Amino acid sequence: MVDSGLAEYVLPEVGRLRETVDEHRRHKDVYAHTLTVLEQAIALEPDGPDLVLRLAALLHDIGKPKTKSVEPGGKVSFHHHEVVGAAMTRSRLTALRYPKDVIEDVSRLVELHLRFHGYSGGTWTDAAVRRYVRDAGPLLDRLHRLTRSDCTTRNARKAATLAAAYDSLEQRIAELRAQEDLDSVRPDLDGNQIMAELGIGPGPAVGKAYQHLLGLRLEHGPMTYEDAVAAL
Repeated sequence: MVDSGLAEYVLPEVGRLRETVDEHRRHKDVYAHTLTVLEQAIALEPDGPDLVLRLAALLHDIGKPKTKSVEPGGKVSFHHHEVVGAAMTRSRLTALRYPKDVIEDVSRLVELHLRFHGYSGGTWTDAAVRRYVRDAGPLLDRLHRLTRSDCTTRNARKAATLAAAYDSLEQRIAELRAQEDLDSVRPDLDGNQIMAELGIGPGPAVGKAYQHLLGLRLEHGPMTYEDAVAAL
């Protein structure tokens, strides 16, 4: 579609990636990188073709042309291209009339695809790991596959280091899951309990209290009822 020019009428953002050289200069352009990511994502599909994963791999870097900047010394950067790309993805897939759940899932994966790169040598706290799992939600397994696919370096040592880091994060998640229910992280008090303990009715204060307790839950893990009340 890109070679024939048809993509310009259907997925113009993909063809335009040919005009942008990636920041590591590992590939001729971001388009070549994208095709490699797509091929690697397909190779990681566990149960046959996964439309959401494939679309996320194809569109994960479409925000780069809009966010490209050249810093002093000639270094190229694409700050916040994942956020810009997620908005572009949502707009394009909506125009193509994809189902709402597909649009939301693909856009979310594009938005989160760089999150892992803050993880280096297992330096994330347990709280950061919990937030990663919570933000990915049911897309966590797909996010793992997309993140692994996004490694296209030809440097064997760097590739091995990244693979080890992915393994480390997945192991951290597994260990935390064994200790607590990471897939449904909620405050240790629900809205009704918050109102009962504070002696108040529904309103903004309940929401603020809920978010306060959720932050503590993410930071420190599960609390006893008594400790949660004291924190409230």
